[in-house]
Amino acid sequence: MTEMIATRAAYGEALARLGDMNPAVVVLDADLSASTRTAEFAKRHPDRFIQMGIAEQDMMGTAAGLAASGKIAFASTFAVFASGRAFDQVRNAICYSRLNVKICATHAGLTVGEDGASHQSVEDVALMRAVPNMTVIVPSDAVQTAWAVHAAAALDGPVYMRLGRAPVPVIYGEGQEFALGKAQTLHAGNDVAIIASGIMTSRALAAAGALAEQGISARVLDMHTIKPLDLDAVQAAAAETGAIVTVEEHSIIGGLGGAVCEAVCELHPAPVLRVGVRDQFGKSGKPDELLAEYGLTADEIARAARRAVSMKTAAGRIV
Repeated sequence: MTEMIATRAAYGEALARLGDMNPAVVVLDADLSASTRTAEFAKRHPDRFIQMGIAEQDMMGTAAGLAASGKIAFASTFAVFASGRAFDQVRNAICYSRLNVKICATHAGLTVGEDGASHQSVEDVALMRAVPNMTVIVPSDAVQTAWAVHAAAALDGPVYMRLGRAPVPVIYGEGQEFALGKAQTLHAGNDVAIIASGIMTSRALAAAGALAEQGISARVLDMHTIKPLDLDAVQAAAAETGAIVTVEEHSIIGGLGGAVCEAVCELHPAPVLRVGVRDQFGKSGKPDELLAEYGLTADEIARAARRAVSMKTAAGRIV
């Protein structure tokens, strides 16, 4: 049986280990350390943990000040607060000065579940991706989350990392390579490319398996870094397969789907279909039920892939 671990849990463990190794790391939280899992860092390094209370804007400003004094500041809260309530401070205090702040936002997307629309950020990647100097990471599983935490700490500049509440399948093994800005090919294929991020990556792999049984060869790319996007991987996918499906637990506007469409238009035009939240808010419900309600399933990904293949064939773009 596949191991299931929430990316927020992996973040908490990786952050505590990072604190053991690097005394320059400081952590701030906005009264949610038990949920964001920064509590483990606070337990092991209480002198480098600041509980800011329910004051996300103040937390971002304080993180900026700590970074300006030479610290590597990790600031955590729920994604809807990190990207929305504190946007002004993120833009003007952190990114404008290109300060070394890592915003690690948990409880992103629909799978927050019963908390409902007010807490389900489906636009956070779009907001953070649009800000100059910001690197945007959406890890797919627990192992990749740990890699991303250490890579973010090593990068000099602002980072937004999107993490989830619900347990997700572990995809990666400890010995595999990871680099920011470089997509990872999880399944080879030449009929269609499925470009996924975050929790939808495991569902993209399941869709590829189903498509293989139908005679369709699907390439699966894990685009864990939304910004900077791996343009080489996108161009190769468009040129070599002739059809692309993007998959994300986020609005199809401005996130992974938007980024890929922009790249494809400029580099190698090809049909692109986007699987994601279609310009609407979330709602309260159990995570798996919500994913099904919004069409974020392996079956829907496979359906989109078949349609994308038919679109390139109808246009005479057989690759």
